[in-house]
Amino acid sequence: MKDHRGSPSQPRPRTLLPMWSQREVIDYALQRRSTLQALRRPGRRLARQEACDADPMLIRAAKHHGEPSSIDCPVCESDELVNLQYVFGDQLGQYSGRIKRTTELEEMAHEFGEFKVVVVEVCPACGWNHMILSYLLGDGVKRKPPRRQQTVEDIYG
Repeated sequence: MKDHRGSPSQPRPRTLLPMWSQREVIDYALQRRSTLQALRRPGRRLARQEACDADPMLIRAAKHHGEPSSIDCPVCESDELVNLQYVFGDQLGQYSGRIKRTTELEEMAHEFGEFKVVVVEVCPACGWNHMILSYLLGDGVKRKPPRRQQTVEDIYG
């Protein structure tokens, strides 16, 4: 692997920031490596269209909400590779399934008892996307979900 400066680098840490309450970490590096090997293998078992199949909404989210990755795209070698962090959990209420920045996760870890973070890498240039990491955050104190607030979708359908 090479970083943006082009020099060989140590294996990159899979977490974007060490979080004080991070637990149950699942690293999908082996799955990712297997997919990339299937893509590059002679007599390909995986077509590029199948590996680079990001939904247009995922690409749009990557362009507007993605945090730059420390590596280049493993398929097209573009430096546009970004990470998206989705949060899920019963205690999040209507906010479950949203994209959050790394800085917001630290605050959320103190506000909620437990929620899952799923990190997806996306290349807007070629459409490569892969879940690279998932983990739990939270302070362990069980809470009720926040009260549901009316959204634009509720008003205008």
